[in-house]
Amino acid sequence: MKKTLVSALTTALVVGAASTTFAAANPFSDVPADHWAYDAVSQLAADGVIEGYGDTTFQGDKSITRYEMAQMVAKAMAKTDVSAADKAMIDKLAAEFADELNNLGVRVANLEKHADNVKWGGVLEYTYTSTRHDQANENGKTKKNVDEYVFRLEPVAEVNDHWDVHARLDANGLMDSDSGNSTYDVNLKRAWAEGHYKNFNVKLGKLPNSINLISTTDDPYSGVEMTYGSKWKATVAAGRIDDSQFGDMGRGANGWTETNPFDGNNDTANYQAIKVATEQGKFYGDVAYQHLSSTFTQSGDIAKYYNDKKVGEPIDWKANIWSLLASYRFDKNSALKAEYAKNTEADNYDNAYSFEYDYKGAENANKGTWGAYIAYRKLGQYAAPWSTYGDGVDGGQKGVELGFNWIPFKNILAVAKYFDGKDIAADKDASKIFGRFDFFF
Repeated sequence: MKKTLVSALTTALVVGAASTTFAAANPFSDVPADHWAYDAVSQLAADGVIEGYGDTTFQGDKSITRYEMAQMVAKAMAKTDVSAADKAMIDKLAAEFADELNNLGVRVANLEKHADNVKWGGVLEYTYTSTRHDQANENGKTKKNVDEYVFRLEPVAEVNDHWDVHARLDANGLMDSDSGNSTYDVNLKRAWAEGHYKNFNVKLGKLPNSINLISTTDDPYSGVEMTYGSKWKATVAAGRIDDSQFGDMGRGANGWTETNPFDGNNDTANYQAIKVATEQGKFYGDVAYQHLSSTFTQSGDIAKYYNDKKVGEPIDWKANIWSLLASYRFDKNSALKAEYAKNTEADNYDNAYSFEYDYKGAENANKGTWGAYIAYRKLGQYAAPWSTYGDGVDGGQKGVELGFNWIPFKNILAVAKYFDGKDIAADKDASKIFGRFDFFF
């Protein structure tokens, strides 16, 4: 039913667009300096697909005509040994300059130009996780195995030359129990509009977090994010975030040492963040700050964790997380990355750090490519409450992580990870085996 609905909507959009008569574009008009086609052509040139003018340059910042742009695109269309990413970029350019290409004798269906406005992509994931923890009593180790799948759909719709709309829908399920309850229904995880301008980018809606991933994953928040700059980029973000995903951190950032008995009535926090990043040759670095705050009311004995607080009295909490990241790529095969984060509002478990060495890396479009890494991470739970590294070392753990990724067939990714270390608070041994197959489409 859902597939039929998506197909019907897409067909209606395409047919409606195709039925409108458009005047042929002036082949001698300049392509605006801030048009997305320049970035696309520059990327294709870097990949060796487009060669520019006869002298192999693009003549600096000189704007070119639509006819000249179409000539470059026509040459790119004649290439057959291009990657999937470059092919998609060429197709988009061909749709944009279809009229000029037709005048050059290169056939591009008018319908394709408008059908290209909506692109559907996504992934089907199968994941196996086995975790083990030593217990504080005589019961030995606890063991938990999870077999699950995720079907993820990520449509992107072009609004105009500067704006597009993104969304992400996830459907989850447990394979061992063939679960079908409401917990694993299809959920709209993200939906945002994004504007692209020269040296400026803005996002509005339910967004992925992109400030610092040792302390926060790309789990979404509702708000706005703006980025400005070229070699140096500044990003500011603000909105509201579901703080229940923090677990103990949300109510434990102010020095709690016992299990969090939170049972409050407010699971939403204010969120503000800023990041400054730079990429200079083989080096990338950033410094970031994230602030979260909320007020909640408690019943029961929770108030004993706060001085001078009575049961039922409003309680304020906040988290201030500072972070640093630096990475250096020695060559096309080797890279080193170091990260650090600290929550200045926490009295314990307040810092997190990671050192990782990467060798090569799997490329979805290229069968047989692979990569491996070794890392040591310590993720204090109040500095890394829901870290993106959770597939290996999780928040509240420290130890060594090994990883391997491989493309056995085009657009199929195999990932394996192994963690061996400790649960920080319990000071007990812990380990994890993680495996996943991703089928990208």
